[in-house]
Amino acid sequence: MNTQALGMTPGPAANDPAVLMAALRTGAFGLYDCKITHARRTAIAHKFSNTSPMWVLDVDAVPVLPRLLRFVGNFSSRDHWGDPRQTLRKNLEEFLAGHGIGKPARILMLTGARSFGHCFNPLSVYWCYDVAGRRTLIVAEVHNTYSGRHAYLLAADASGRAEVTKDFYVSPFFTADGSYRMRISEPGEHLDVVIALQQDGVVPFTAALHGRRREATRWTLFSRPLAQLRVTALIRLHGILLWKKGVKVQPRTGTAEIDRAVAGNVKGDSCPVSQ
Repeated sequence: MNTQALGMTPGPAANDPAVLMAALRTGAFGLYDCKITHARRTAIAHKFSNTSPMWVLDVDAVPVLPRLLRFVGNFSSRDHWGDPRQTLRKNLEEFLAGHGIGKPARILMLTGARSFGHCFNPLSVYWCYDVAGRRTLIVAEVHNTYSGRHAYLLAADASGRAEVTKDFYVSPFFTADGSYRMRISEPGEHLDVVIALQQDGVVPFTAALHGRRREATRWTLFSRPLAQLRVTALIRLHGILLWKKGVKVQPRTGTAEIDRAVAGNVKGDSCPVSQ
């Protein structure tokens, strides 16, 4: 994959000691103030950027506020793939087991926090590591605004590059065909995620996330209380702007369900969205 074409330089190797020191210490928890850019590159071009906080946490040490304060910010299995009664780790382990993959020694997760009863994560990322601290695989979990969820198991190289067939209806302005080229860096001092949609030999859409890490405690959740509501509002606003520009809405395919997909594009069973 040509990383320059995706607007970024090659990232650090997965076994870079500096990266592992930042990402793999016990109870890793950090806040990334991210700049997120969406660019439509078709005949009707449209580009916008916004800032949004994203959190990286160890799924075995999820930060929790006191019960009466959790409405401000919390991380819950109900907002992600799997059984809402189970832990984030257990649900991911079951997803991996469905593809013949054993339990990771450590799992770090990039996500947004539920706040004031609302949570919408267009993209969540899971980095899985073995007992030696080597990153073994990446899972990208995508949500759409129709309550659908889809997990991509990425066969990423040392710099986090991967390519996978698109199997999920996300934007109402693009069909569910084509493929994605991705690069997802390690969650060190900086975090970079770039996704390029390929359809019919062209790249009609790219999305990029760039952030710098700052240390965080559970009390840091108070500093970004309405972030998820803002993300949802901006997505809907720019959807309206695209519609007013004359971008054609594509028929929605599939149903509101959680699909499973692997980098080799072998799909397993699907199950209803957990409410």
